[in-house]
Amino acid sequence: MTFGEKLKNARKEAGLSQEQLAEKLSVSRSAIAKWETDNGMPDVNNLKAMASLLNTSIDYLLDEDEKITFNETRDPIELESFEKTGKCRDKKDAAAYWKYRDADAIYPLIRSKKLSGKEYLLDLITSWGASQLADYANNTDGYYLVEKDGRQILVRVSKDFITSSELASRVDPKKFIIGNNIFKKAPYQLI
Repeated sequence: MTFGEKLKNARKEAGLSQEQLAEKLSVSRSAIAKWETDNGMPDVNNLKAMASLLNTSIDYLLDEDEKITFNETRDPIELESFEKTGKCRDKKDAAAYWKYRDADAIYPLIRSKKLSGKEYLLDLITSWGASQLADYANNTDGYYLVEKDGRQILVRVSKDFITSSELASRVDPKKFIIGNNIFKKAPYQLI
């Protein structure tokens, strides 16, 4: 499914017309129509607002390989209340372990941005790794691949939420790509 098809489905699931979504995003209805027909893409700020309004994730909207299902949960947490113990190396590990302590496996992941050709070239010309460092600085969330009852779940831990998205198809924990993100298994495992 394309970005536009996913946007249209998510908008309808949220019970919003194109006009209503446009009003909430402060854009024109024609911009929504353009995005839903894959004739354009929203900017990052609109993409973030859209995902929040439609109760979905940016990863789901951008993942054209259909690795993420629409099945997503978001649980509020207070990250500072967690203590690192056992195999947990930080509070994000502890939060993921707390949420999925009955899982078959929890793999901490290292996330990096999948660079476009232009970004890669710019990164190469300016200073190697600058784009990746800027991306890391902007996204300090923890990512985990959880295996439970034959399912795989991509988990994102921020300071305020644990967001869980069930994967539509199995991925290799060693390395996989979803949307604009490349995930690699960290050198340790929580379970």
